[in-house]
Amino acid sequence: MISNQILQSTIEGLKGITRTEFCVYDTEGIVLAGTSSGMTVYGDDVVSFVNSPAESQVVGGCQFFKIMDENQLEYILLVRGAGDDAFMIGKMVVFQIQNLLVAYKERFDKENFIKNLLLDNLLLVDIYSRAKKLHIENNVHRIVYLIETHIDKEMNVVEIVRSIFPAKTKDFVTAVDEHSIILVKELKERETADEIDRIAKTIEETLNAETNSNVYISSGTIVSDLKDVSRSYKEAKMALEVGKIFETEKFIVNYEKLGIGRLIYQLPLPLCRMFIKEVLHGLTMDDFDDETLATVNKFFENNLNVSETSRQLYIHRNTLVYRLDKLQKMTGLDLRNFDDAIIFKITLMVSKYMMYMDKMTY
Repeated sequence: MISNQILQSTIEGLKGITRTEFCVYDTEGIVLAGTSSGMTVYGDDVVSFVNSPAESQVVGGCQFFKIMDENQLEYILLVRGAGDDAFMIGKMVVFQIQNLLVAYKERFDKENFIKNLLLDNLLLVDIYSRAKKLHIENNVHRIVYLIETHIDKEMNVVEIVRSIFPAKTKDFVTAVDEHSIILVKELKERETADEIDRIAKTIEETLNAETNSNVYISSGTIVSDLKDVSRSYKEAKMALEVGKIFETEKFIVNYEKLGIGRLIYQLPLPLCRMFIKEVLHGLTMDDFDDETLATVNKFFENNLNVSETSRQLYIHRNTLVYRLDKLQKMTGLDLRNFDDAIIFKITLMVSKYMMYMDKMTY
């Protein structure tokens, strides 16, 4: 079904070309779109026309037309005027709206196909047969972007994303739920990783500007077969989750750049608890104050460089050494030692993962 906004913009554009007033009703005599308030009073006449066998007729100085969609009556079009010119213009507008119905139905069918493809709801043989009917190519490079928003549901974010790639009719944009949107993007054969990140950045900047709200965007890997699109979607889902846990300051995450976070995310929680108990000897991350943790994170950022870390924290070198010695007494780990630093870094990440999963269970 075409939205009322699309109908309105269509007949306004046609009015600008033909200098004729139009109004579109549904089959119950309710106005859906119009260019003149004077044409919104024909509700009863429209209902009578719906029940008549005529394809068109003149009532009260307006030409009435039936708009069909595969032999199903969809709309009633009213055109101001009763002569041959009004009839000809009306037939042209009917043709235009019927073509819109066909286009929107085809897009709806393609969106349903893509949704079922992403959710693994199709048999392998059905994927290729339905793709052929819908004129969707199989062996082309595609990637899935997952866009998560917390924007007012009245704002049509799906249409905003579609508008970013208006010439790319082979791209598919669909909503998974009220907060998640999927873009299945067709790529050129030699698309680089930088280009994939650039596309994500374009989406982020456009949505931030249009909605005045931050969005999270993740991407899977490039696939070259339709049946593998669901894999790219699952990878994008994982990337989004891993990014929320380990890359809290990033709004764009690529599955191929998750690093060690990908490994930790797939660890079973009992194994994580066993690791934390072994390393911290019964302590938890709550036993470390914010000052100590901030110092450790900055120390890691500066590749275990004591002088640079103390300079950036605006503290004396001896103060930093004191804090590191304090941590060593608590854990037995000397972060100035590379192996111990790695163990504590992984401990921090595993703790973040456990906290996130505990939060998700409540």
